[in-house]
Amino acid sequence: MYALFMVKMKGLTLAALAVTLIATVFATKSPYQAVLQHSRIRGRQHGPNVCAMQRIRGTDKKYFTNCKQWYHRKICGKPTNEFCIHIGCLPYSYEQCHFAPLALPLVNIYNTLGVVGATTTRMYSERAKLQEEIEGPGSFTFFSPSNEAWAELPTEILDALVSNVNIELLNALHYHMVNQRLTSDDLKHGSSFPSMYQDFNIQIHHYPNGVVTVNCARLVKTDQHATNGIVHVVNRVITAITNNIHSFLETVDDLETLRTAVAAAGLTAMLENEGSYTVFAPTNEAFEKIPPDMLSRILGDPVALKDLLNNHILKNMYCADSIVSGTPLETLQGTVLEVGCDGEEMTLNGKAIITTKDHLGTNGVVHYINELLIPDSAKTLKEIAEGVPQVSTATKLFEDAGLNRYLTGTEAVTMIAPQNYAFKGGSVTMTPEMRKAMKNHILKERLSSKSLYHDQKLETLSGNKLRVFMYRNNLCIENACIAAHDINGRYGTMFAVDKVLAPPMGNVMDVLKADNRFSILVDLIQKAGMTELLNQNRVYTIFALTDEAFRAMPPADFNKLTRDDKELAKVLKYHIGDGFIISGGVTSHNRLKPLLGEKLELGIRNSTMYVNRVPVVDSDLMATNGVVHAIASVIKPLPPKAGRDQPEGASASRYSAVRVSYIYIYL
Repeated sequence: MYALFMVKMKGLTLAALAVTLIATVFATKSPYQAVLQHSRIRGRQHGPNVCAMQRIRGTDKKYFTNCKQWYHRKICGKPTNEFCIHIGCLPYSYEQCHFAPLALPLVNIYNTLGVVGATTTRMYSERAKLQEEIEGPGSFTFFSPSNEAWAELPTEILDALVSNVNIELLNALHYHMVNQRLTSDDLKHGSSFPSMYQDFNIQIHHYPNGVVTVNCARLVKTDQHATNGIVHVVNRVITAITNNIHSFLETVDDLETLRTAVAAAGLTAMLENEGSYTVFAPTNEAFEKIPPDMLSRILGDPVALKDLLNNHILKNMYCADSIVSGTPLETLQGTVLEVGCDGEEMTLNGKAIITTKDHLGTNGVVHYINELLIPDSAKTLKEIAEGVPQVSTATKLFEDAGLNRYLTGTEAVTMIAPQNYAFKGGSVTMTPEMRKAMKNHILKERLSSKSLYHDQKLETLSGNKLRVFMYRNNLCIENACIAAHDINGRYGTMFAVDKVLAPPMGNVMDVLKADNRFSILVDLIQKAGMTELLNQNRVYTIFALTDEAFRAMPPADFNKLTRDDKELAKVLKYHIGDGFIISGGVTSHNRLKPLLGEKLELGIRNSTMYVNRVPVVDSDLMATNGVVHAIASVIKPLPPKAGRDQPEGASASRYSAVRVSYIYIYL
């Protein structure tokens, strides 16, 4: 093709050549053809009918440059050397081939095997008395194993073939042949062709990275045309496919537990029917690795068992040679497995647990693995929590609080698990108060964070009602915000949160009175006649000055502040937001309207909440009608920004009043 292309291009201008070349590249029909064309273009400097190829360093593996790492010169993470190989004439006349100075004349399939370096296949063709057939008339396609493929065949299998050349070896070679000429364009994804051995089918699969497989053997050299057919070189000896996946599982002793599980989960029919699956089949050893109690529970629970098995089955067929890097692939369970490779090893989620690859069935492929892939949906809440190191402190506290039965039973609950950093000091001792607190972290129903809504009430085991708050940047339950995606277990759901939950124990005045840090503030609120206001059924955000903040003020300023009750009330109202916002709802720039004065500007910097640049020293003291944030200095109104309009009318009066109060305190 390339030689003919060059002949036709002689009379074109350079610009026309570029346009035609680009059109040729983008007119290709598949990823494989696109990259194959690309490799031919890269190889044109070496002469016509030349394709660029890559060899993995330190191995004998060679590939067309049809993996997605082409521009990185890597396959499976290993660097490659680029070299070129002549691919012979394309399907045009012998005379046309003579126009290409490096083109090879067409010969029969037997001789073509020698031209392309498949000398071992050629030798076995002689031994099996196949030579005469592939030298004679006909139109065949021969998927020839490379020399390396024959060398990698297990000794016992190779010995069995060559010890009975007239039957076994001849049958094996006939299984690599199709009684018609098939170019790479004819090898469509999902197609199958009857072989010349009892018409057993040969299956073709294309992958998004350009890889094409024939019964899971990778095409490494295509379209080697001969007078009586065509040769494609593959990287392994392929075997006949006679059984579906379920029938295959029935014949393997090492998959006995899996067979029992498949029958109990009702998946037998699926694995017998038509399809194109990838099954990561856990061996008996894999089942033995998990705790007996857990295994017994899952095997006795058809729902959990089906989820477990579906987590080992991919929706599409993936042969080992189609994997060139970590690729996320969806299972029938809806989870995602990252299938990749580490050198020669195929990996799952970064672990080399695949022990045997590419056992083909008529409806898919089976790879053996020596570890179970247990989905969260088959686990109890305790098993889920034990697999999340970030909530290990909470997991131990649930156990110490005697709440295991809710985490291991069949009752539908939601576990709210604070992450380890939420427990200040790390080690936490179980006390009656802590036991009660942990009961507040288990809800009486199974929930999804997607179904929560603002101001929703959630009931805990202890009977308390928790509120849901929705902000632009966070979804929070009381003072704690959900820090990770839900994890859905067999019967319950786990929310990981950033704080230990603090249910409200009264209104804002009750919270202030119960904390001895705010004794002066409580007195001043009463003096200013604001107690009734803060007892109302409204929602407030209180920026509460601590006693230390008042003691740090010069005595004269403190006396001036407390001398006039009306002026005192103005200052205090500027520290009370008309609305409700916890620290988890604050972004880099929020505004909150105070009961008196201009808006307060809130922000977060280095995990610390600020109000008008004053840091909050203790946040999220929850109340039934609001939240209290402790501060250590008086909030000052911020100076107006350049270009910002000044308040007018009533707003301006309130702004002036607060400014006067501020000046009054400090002068």
